[in-house]
Order: sequence, then structure tokens, then C-alpha cells
Amino acid sequence: MPAFPNSVRRIALSCLLLALPLAPVAAADAPLREDVLGATMAGEFALQAGRLDEAAGWYLDAARAAGGDEAGLAERATRIALLGKDDDLAARALALWSARAPDSLAMRAAEATLALRQGRERVALRRLRTLIADPDPAGWRHALSVIATGPRDPAVSGRIMRRLLDAGAVPDELQAWLAFGDLAQRLEQAELAREVVERIVELYPGEPRIGLLRASLLREAGDLEGAREALAGVEGAASGAPELRLAMAAEYDALGDPLAAERVLAQGPQDRRSYALRASLLARADDKTSLTALYDELRRDAANPDPQQRLLLGQVAEFLDRHAEALEWYGSVPGGEPRLQARLRAANVLHELGQREDAFAALQRLQVDGSIDEDARRAAYLLEGELRAKDGDLDAENDAYARGLGDWPDEPSLLYARALMWERRDDIARAEADLRRILVAEPENVAALNALGYTLADRTDRYAEALELIDRARVAEPGNAAIIDSYGWVLYRLGRTDEALVELRHAYTLQKDAEIAAHIAEVLWVLGRRDEARRYFDDARRLDPDNRSLRRALEKTGA
Repeated sequence: MPAFPNSVRRIALSCLLLALPLAPVAAADAPLREDVLGATMAGEFALQAGRLDEAAGWYLDAARAAGGDEAGLAERATRIALLGKDDDLAARALALWSARAPDSLAMRAAEATLALRQGRERVALRRLRTLIADPDPAGWRHALSVIATGPRDPAVSGRIMRRLLDAGAVPDELQAWLAFGDLAQRLEQAELAREVVERIVELYPGEPRIGLLRASLLREAGDLEGAREALAGVEGAASGAPELRLAMAAEYDALGDPLAAERVLAQGPQDRRSYALRASLLARADDKTSLTALYDELRRDAANPDPQQRLLLGQVAEFLDRHAEALEWYGSVPGGEPRLQARLRAANVLHELGQREDAFAALQRLQVDGSIDEDARRAAYLLEGELRAKDGDLDAENDAYARGLGDWPDEPSLLYARALMWERRDDIARAEADLRRILVAEPENVAALNALGYTLADRTDRYAEALELIDRARVAEPGNAAIIDSYGWVLYRLGRTDEALVELRHAYTLQKDAEIAAHIAEVLWVLGRRDEARRYFDDARRLDPDNRSLRRALEKTGA
């Protein structure tokens, strides 16, 4: 989000928002439109109310009043208008932005986005090719972002990518080709993705990252054995490249094979990160024999007083259910940040051992320890709430958050955790009250805006209000998959089903997530496209079979 001009101060924002009228400014108040500060504040007020069309108009007025070379306000007006799907207003704001920052990559990307929105594909292609050809490597990244999120119909994205590939527009750079292939895959353009891989093989023979991309494509297509063969073909090349080992392990993990992921990470030099990841993978695979061998390997250096090493040993002992040893390791961690983490982990171990009173006493000592930093004290309240929830002691969970809020009355993390507690209890009014308390102190807290908007859309019939909140979050983080998912969901609840499906697909392109997949499946089911819906239900089950949204969608549809 572009910064405000230097003349706009946050204190002025707070004061002027209170003074602005609740209704749109009438023509008689036209002088306000000629004042940079006043128009900017009016735009921000409209934005806080979720009125994107008014906000974009005010920011455009502020940009015109600013004159000179000031481009930030015109950029903000353009982005808000695009999010609000007001193409005419976006075009006017973009013309001003273009005049003031003609060489800006972001501005040229916005030009391509608007052209796609208006169905002017030839113009969009010219803009995209110019971006890709720019010597700045950020140019092709901007172009791919436009292709991924610009068109309202995902089929247009695939068509644009096809034309760019056929025209030889992809830059002669491995990272660009890999990103192009990855986007084709996320857009579910399987044939295009295969062609990209074949071209990369021709251009960069022997490059191991090609095997990773091919494995990912095969996995997405459901050919798990083929994906494993592709990974096996390049596994030997990963031993000397730590980042490649991490990527390959992630792909094995996505295939549901944590032991193969650990085997890859075990190759080559080891560091604290690789040890921690290996321990986590072996624990998930419940391979106690290999985990014990790793634990013994780490213990050979037990005389080393390194705090992180001892913290890691405690965590591995936890994985092995050697709780007494874990407590001993945590107790031996020297001071500093690792020591605080160890004290929190020790409380968790005590709880696992059934020594609940000792666990809560340890956390409460942390909560009142004035010698440690406030973040650690807050973490102790949050962990107590989490453990009380595991015990099913909702009153004690509420008490933990209440005590924390007694020390920090408007602390967002505590209010957010308590809001989630109320939502689990189906007490939506109290969940809303806590999220609104966050927004009173931090009006631009994106997590709270999105959480409240989604909750109102999902658990009430206050859809218009939900849309206002989600729109505010979209302006702050337009590329956030969770927010795009919330936007698609509220459109669905408003009955705008076709629009909803477009937004939900965009979200799924950005992030393969069980909740998003469940939302797409439900919308497709309602549209009567049930075979397609079942495929997304299967995706959601694979990603997270216990997801609450998935369970509710399955119950609702009877799928």
C-alpha cells in the first residue's frame, strides 16, 4: 500500500476522521475536493466504511489537488478502483498515475490489469510483453502477477499465457521459466505446464529444479508414482545444495512421504534447521527408531552449552515421549530467548505428563515475572489458554485471557485468541466484540478485519457489513489468498455465485488450502457442477481431512 504524502500525519488522520460527515460530501462542499489533506482524509474515511467507489474518487481528487510529480495518491486511487471493479474510475486514476510515473513497473502492470478487465486482450498482451522485456527482472514478475490475478475469468489467464509462450515472450532466464510453469500448474493449465517443462529441459538440460517442477505437476495430476520417479531422478543432485534439499523434501512431504523427505534432508552438511526439520518429519512418521538415532547423534555434542542445541534436544526428547529427559534439557538451557522458549515448552511437557497444576503454575510464574520481556509473558497467557482449551475447561480458558487482558487491555493477540474461543462456542456476539476492540485501537489490523468479515459472512446474515470489512482488508493486502477467499465467500453468501467462483479460484491459485477448496466445492455443488465439486472436496480431504469448513460443506451438500 503506497505511503501517504509527508504532510499527512496519523494524528491528523485520527482527528479528521471524527470530524468528517457520515454521508458523501455534497457538491456544495466541492472545496474539500481541492484540498490534498481534506480529500485524502475523506478517502480514508470512505475506505474505513468499506465504500471503495467513494474512496477511490476521493483519492483521485487528492491526487489532482497535489499536482506536481506526486504519484502515490493516483496509484492508491487506481488500486482501490480496481479492487472495487470500477473500471471507468480506474482508467481516470491510471491516466494520472501514468502521466506522473510513466516508467513505473507497477503502473504498467496496472495498465495491463485494466485492459484484461475490459476485455482488451491485445492491448493487455502488448503491455505484458513490454513488462517481460524490461531489463529489470521485477518486470516479468509483475507480468505473472497480472496474469494470475487480473482477469475475472481464469480461462483468460490460460489463454494469455498460451499466447505469450507461442510468441516466445518468456525471458531466457531459468527462474522466469520455472515461475511460468508453476503459474500454469496453479491455474490448472496442465497441457501448457507440460509444454513449459519440455521447453525448460531443452534450454537447461540436467537442471535438477526441472525434476522438482515435473514432480509437482505429476502430483497435482494425481500421478503419485510418476512424481516419486521424477524426484528420485534428481535426488542425487540435491546433496550439495541446501535450498534444493529443502524444496525436494517439501515435495516428498506433499506426497505424504515424510520419511523420504527426512532422507533427503539427511544428505550433505547438517545445521540446526535441518536437524529440527528432520526430527519433526520423523515424529510425524512415528519412526521412533530413526528418531532415536537422530537423538543419539545430537546428544554426542551434549557438552556444548549452546542454548539452541539444548532446546532442540528437549524438543526431540518430547517427540520420543521421553518427557523426563525433555524437562532436563529444557532446564539446562542457558539464559536469553531460548531460555524463555524452554520454559514455555517445559510447561507444555508437564501438561502432557498430566501434571496440569504444575504446568499452569509454571506458566503463571512466567506471566508475573517482571524480569522477562512482555512478549514472553503474553505467550504464557496464550499457551495457558490453549492448554485449558485442550482440557475442555472453557471457563479457565476465558479466565487466562481475561487475566492477560488485565495486564494489556487492548492487546490484539489476546483479544484475537479470545475471539476464536467465543467463535468455537458459537458465541458470535462476543467474538465480534473482541475483534471490534482490536479495530478500535488498530483500524487497519488486517487479520481482525478479515476475521470479523469472514465470521459475519459465515455465521450471520449481515453480508453487506461483512463485505465492507473484507473490502478494507483487500485494499491493505490485495494479494492475500485468505482475504480473497473471504471475499469470494461473502459474494457467495450474497447470491453472487458466479463472481464468487472466480474469486475463490483466484485464492486457490495463490494458495492450495483445504478451506478454500471446500468453499469452491460448495459453490460448484450449488451451481450443479457436482463432478467438479467432488474433485475439490477430494483436494480438501487430502490437504486437511479435519478442516471445519470442509466438514460443514460436506454436511450441507450431502456430498
